[in-house]
Order: sequence, then C-alpha cells, then structure tokens
Amino acid sequence: MDTAYLVETVIKVVVILLVFSALAGFGTYFERKILAFMQRRLGPMNVGPYGLLQIAADGIKLFTKEDIIPTGVVATIFKLAPVITAATAFMAAAAIPFLPSFTIFGYTVHPIVADVNIGILYVMGVMAIGLYGPLLGGMASANKFSLISAARAAAVFISYEVVTGLAILAPIMMVGSLSLIDFNEYQAGGIGDWIVWSQPVAFILFWIAAFAETGRTPFHLIANDHEIIDGFGTEYSGMRWGLFFIGEYANMFFISFVIPLVFLGGYGDGSFLGALALLGKMAFFFFFFLWTRAAWPDVRPDQLMWLCWKVLMPIAVINVVITGFVMMF
Repeated sequence: MDTAYLVETVIKVVVILLVFSALAGFGTYFERKILAFMQRRLGPMNVGPYGLLQIAADGIKLFTKEDIIPTGVVATIFKLAPVITAATAFMAAAAIPFLPSFTIFGYTVHPIVADVNIGILYVMGVMAIGLYGPLLGGMASANKFSLISAARAAAVFISYEVVTGLAILAPIMMVGSLSLIDFNEYQAGGIGDWIVWSQPVAFILFWIAAFAETGRTPFHLIANDHEIIDGFGTEYSGMRWGLFFIGEYANMFFISFVIPLVFLGGYGDGSFLGALALLGKMAFFFFFFLWTRAAWPDVRPDQLMWLCWKVLMPIAVINVVITGFVMMF
C-alpha cells in the first residue's frame, strides 16, 4: 500500500473523530441557545462569555463523573452498547465526502476516507446497525423501563429504515451509482440539475425518515427528555452515557451532509464557493433538527408506526414505480 495514502487515511480518520466529537459538544451549546431564543430564555450564560465554556464544563463532568455499573445488569453487554452507538456513527462517515478535493503543498487531498462504490448503501447500512446500541443497552439493564424503551427504539429504527431505503432508491435509479461523489457529479451542472427538482417526494420522505433515524423530535420516542426516565439510558452515567450522546449528535451532522449531497447538489463543481455552499446546506439541516425540537410536539408511538407503514411507505413505493416507468419511456 502507498505510504502517502496510508498516512493521509489515518490523518483523515483522526480529524473526523476529533472534529465531530468536538462538534457534538458545540451542537449541544447551539441547541440550548436556539431553544432558549425560541422560548424567550438566555440559555447557558454563566460559564465563560455567553456561556461558551459550558461545553468544556460538560465535557469535564462527563469524563470525571463516577461510572456506575448497577447490580443485576449483564455487565459486558451493558459496557459494549454505548461503544456500538458511537462507533457506528463514526464508521458511517467513511464514505461521506465532506468537502471537494483540494491541493496543499502540491499534494491533492480527497476529504473522504473511502470512496467505495456502494457509498450511500454503506452509510445507511452502518447507521442502521447503530440500533443495536440502544437495543442492547436497554436489554442488558436490570430495568423494565429501559427494556421497553429499547424495544420501542428498535421498532422505530427498523421501520424507518424501510422508508429511508425506498426513498433513496429512486435517486439511485437516476444516478446509476451508489457513490456519494457520483451523486455530486450528477448534479454538478448547477442548481437546475439538483435531484430535488425531479425527486421532491423522495427528498421529503428521506428528510422525514432522518428524524426517526436520529431519534429527534417529533419522533423522539427512543429516549424522551421530558419523561421521568431516560429510556434505554436510564442506568447509564458518566462517559458511557456520553457515548450515546456523541453518537446521536454525530449522526445528526452526518445525515445533514448526506441530504444535500444526494438531493441539493452537494459541493457542485468543487470550487471554494461550492465547499462553502455544502457547509451552509449542512448547517441549515442541522439547525432544522434543533428548530423542530422547539416548535413541534412529539407524536405517540402508535402514530409514528401508522405514519411509517400506512403513509410514508406506500408513497415511497409509488414514487419508485413512477420513477421506473418514467425512466423506461
């Protein structure tokens, strides 16, 4: 294997781990500030200027808080579950091109760990494996409420994976590739070539399913903050709980990259402005995750399943069939 390629890959992996772990902390700060603004509050203000050092305070608290393993849990699985959640979130990042290629000191850098020819399938598949984190965490806990929450989480993830797969199938038929870079190149001609114009239904379905996949309001049935318990994470403390938390926010950032790459032109022709445009689109979708938490109520589990199987899935199937007929003729 080429040494330069190996070194570049290792650097990219380390950068992704460090940057997006840090962004998870910043994401909580932005979320608390945005929710405070929308609810006429101030949010974090006491630790540092405008509360900016609250991020560091929260990190120190997570790393130093006592790690409690309750009596009666299946200890090995209990410890492994949060690692699965965080690991699968970061594994999904391997096939995502975060920026266009650029040259530095005569060396061309490709801001993607692995441009595999099944990129979008890999991302969706690895993110789907993340359901084993909450599921195993709840099952291993000696707590019936954690078990119920874990079962509810599994039902949500599995159901909406079907919608995600069917929604993305129509754009895949158009592009003829599963690589996210090929999706970007397909739309490189400008805003008129964006897939969202020819696949608005797929775009809306994928966007809705993203809320369920990341466990965000109004589909926040995996571990409701406003319930008495913390769902599958009730028995967790310290950094083990923090890994669940990092996995959730990392998934939000990664899916906020995937949506514009698939439907909204990605980084376009690869120029500097295209790179800024991609970051701007990602920031909008991440903000939308936060906005919905302040503006929308959660739905009941039965309503969520009804929406998935009786509304979204039939629409997704019809969209795939119509796309196939249009491409044939």
